[in-house]
Amino acid sequence: METEKNGQFDWKVRVFDTLSFPTLILRPDKTILSVNRNFVKKYGMAKEQVIGKACHDFFYHTKNHCPRGGCPLPTVLQSGEGQTILSHVETKSGEEKWEDRVFSPILDDEGQVRYIIESIRDVTRIKTMEKELTELRGFLEKAIQGSTSAIMAADMKGNILVMNRTAEEITGYTLKEAREKITARELHPPGQAEEIMKKLRDSEIGGKGRLPCTRVNILNSRGESIPVELSAAIIYEGAEELATMGIFNDLREKLAHEERMRQVMARVAQAEKMASLGQLAAGVAHEINNPLTGILLYASLVLEGMEEGDPRKDDLRLVIEDANRCKEIVRNLLAYSRQTLPDKEVLELNDLVEQSLRLIRDQRLFMRVEVVKELSEREMLIHADKNQLSQVIINLIINAIDSMERSGTLRLRTYPSEDGHEACLEITDTGCGISEENLLRIFDPFFTTKEPGKGTGLGLSTAYGIVKDNEGIIKVKETGENGTTFLVTLPLYHNASEIKPF
Repeated sequence: METEKNGQFDWKVRVFDTLSFPTLILRPDKTILSVNRNFVKKYGMAKEQVIGKACHDFFYHTKNHCPRGGCPLPTVLQSGEGQTILSHVETKSGEEKWEDRVFSPILDDEGQVRYIIESIRDVTRIKTMEKELTELRGFLEKAIQGSTSAIMAADMKGNILVMNRTAEEITGYTLKEAREKITARELHPPGQAEEIMKKLRDSEIGGKGRLPCTRVNILNSRGESIPVELSAAIIYEGAEELATMGIFNDLREKLAHEERMRQVMARVAQAEKMASLGQLAAGVAHEINNPLTGILLYASLVLEGMEEGDPRKDDLRLVIEDANRCKEIVRNLLAYSRQTLPDKEVLELNDLVEQSLRLIRDQRLFMRVEVVKELSEREMLIHADKNQLSQVIINLIINAIDSMERSGTLRLRTYPSEDGHEACLEITDTGCGISEENLLRIFDPFFTTKEPGKGTGLGLSTAYGIVKDNEGIIKVKETGENGTTFLVTLPLYHNASEIKPF
């Protein structure tokens, strides 16, 4: 570099020499004019070994140009403006380095580029951190998107910032749609979002800014209420609330499974109870049957021997009537205990329904009842005890008529199940329905809502046992103020060669 007057060169050289980054001064022809102390330290060479060489010769050991291309020097010479380039280099030991090279022109009085200062800044640490941050961000994105739990985050105004795929599936919104159409508050029923924020700010619930798993409902894009298990948190910067995030799991499948398990356990408990009570009923029936037969026999003999007009005759008739009622109870007890095995045969369900209707002896029951039959056109064969199932159908029909006080519409409907494995029979009345407190007890032995003397409470419990013995299910399909529907399902039988005509 040319010497300047009045000693200015010395302090400029010293400033150049103390620059923090390795720096060199180039002529426009790329010849190295000078290097500073940090340059010498970085490359471990004396100034004399560097000065006078072309920059591409020193850095890349080439005689003509930089082998990697993209050298900003020509642009600096042409425009007279500084340029920057990021270089990826590899040391002799194989270590990767990143260098940020800044080319700054020194202009003469005519505005021409006289010299170029090149500073070399090692940005390997920054680039490594950027790479690690990018990789971490990518990993977090994959973890969030791959989570089977729904994850959402929103700013304190409710604007949705993050929503993973599971959250999109549950809510019915894509992240783009959620950002454009709704706020996080609108995913909650009225008042619920405020209640959650109140709990989040309560240090006694989960710790300030934290809400442990709690059961709530969210609203999807169709306005449906979905039960979820939610845990939430407030994101802070210092004491300032920046955002909220929530992780939630759809409970619909879990609740449905729990309901199925509850029904299974209820059926198991009912079956065990019925079995125990069946054994008790059989013993009681046999113990009562013998003395009851004697009472009826001797009371009938005494009645026959009385003269006409004897005032005791009416009393004795009441004794016989009550004894006959007891005999009917004993007969029901024996049927309930079912001590004989079912005599199974192949039957056609529609024929069994028609025959059961004809077997109801008191046809006066139907005087004010409209019977509607919707029997399937498809033949549905079942393998079951004909007499037992007729008893079930007759019992359900009489119960339906009684619930309507013998005036209304009785609907009998048969159809195959959707999977084609079961034959279904529905018996529907237009009565007053079954109350919720009685619904869980209707199959219990001796439970009845009829007046004393008009029912033993064994009809439905006996029907339950019969259907179960024939590998079927009986239940209340629906009930309400407009009536009740009982549903009986039995396995379909597919070997038509064994069908027996009625």
